[in-house]
Amino acid sequence: MSLNIMLYQPLFVIIIFSFGACIGSFLNVCIYRIPRKKSIVFPGSFCPLCNTSIPFYLNIPILSYLLLKGKCRYCNAPISFRYPLVEVLTGFAATALVLTFSLSMTALFWFIFISVLIIISFIDIDFQIIPDIISLPGIIMFASSSFFLSEISFKQTIAGIIVGGGSLYLIGLFYYLIRKQEGMGGGDVKLLAMIGAATGWKGVLFTAFTGSLFGTIAGIIIMITTKVADIKLKIPFGPYLSSGAVIYIFFGHRLIAWYLNIY
Repeated sequence: MSLNIMLYQPLFVIIIFSFGACIGSFLNVCIYRIPRKKSIVFPGSFCPLCNTSIPFYLNIPILSYLLLKGKCRYCNAPISFRYPLVEVLTGFAATALVLTFSLSMTALFWFIFISVLIIISFIDIDFQIIPDIISLPGIIMFASSSFFLSEISFKQTIAGIIVGGGSLYLIGLFYYLIRKQEGMGGGDVKLLAMIGAATGWKGVLFTAFTGSLFGTIAGIIIMITTKVADIKLKIPFGPYLSSGAVIYIFFGHRLIAWYLNIY
């Protein structure tokens, strides 16, 4: 059986999804512990409320949540739906990447990249921060994109970092000069620089546009549903930039080509 045929076999898809979900379980650890400045290695998994250690057979991605009906076995405290959600998202990401790029270094590169974006997004949702301990090493790590992606050159990587970090920095500086208030967090600047390192300058422009569009729509929806018409309403921008970057990975080139053919 050839690799291309095997990729679409149900058992193979389940294996890839399960692998991604297991990685998602680790991402949950990072999301919870990194902003709290706790080790992501020790101790093992535990209930945040009663601090009871969770044995491996109660820590199976997605399944344990369903079997336990979303509650801790020991203290009966509710388990956040966030945990299975992250596992499902990571499982889908792994599956989609393998089906798109086959079993390749390209798929592995993008899987690591998307995993980092998932960590950043959920931390930003909870704390409205993007930790430097993730984004700064990420810029260096993903600057290796030209070794894994045939369409990216090292010059494009450097341009992506400069355009990504520089564009948001200038926007934030301009906003500060006009309103004397911070309009763009430093974490967002470093995040877009990291995205630029992975996707190049074209990916940065696509991500910035798409992320801004998503953020604007979300902001309007939040203001309508909460009836808070406040221009100073703080919305974490990391998840929207991350969503734009993921869309670029799978559909960016086709969407750009479609857009250019219109005009």
